[in-house]
Amino acid sequence: MAKTKKKVIILLVIAALIAVIPLFTLKGAEFGGSDDAGSKVVSQITGKDYEPWFTPVMETWIGGELPGEIESLLFCVQTGIGVGVLAFFMGRLVERNKKENRQIKN
Repeated sequence: MAKTKKKVIILLVIAALIAVIPLFTLKGAEFGGSDDAGSKVVSQITGKDYEPWFTPVMETWIGGELPGEIESLLFCVQTGIGVGVLAFFMGRLVERNKKENRQIKN
């Protein structure tokens, strides 16, 4: 088995473990947004209800809170852009390594 195949298999196993282990170790855990958690902590510290300093820009544009579907869409678009950028640079690195290896052989 090639050296790179071993690395790939090991990394895939590690990625699978990172995804699966929390499912078994965090039974009964509730996952919420960071905004909710932050406002709860501020309320506990100050003893008062948390009042935001400003309203989000998109909420002022549309005159209310964004629907959940739109929030999910924007999050997915952001994720897709990030993955595209990462894949582009990883592809560049791979191609650079291939080019350097060809020049060394010649």
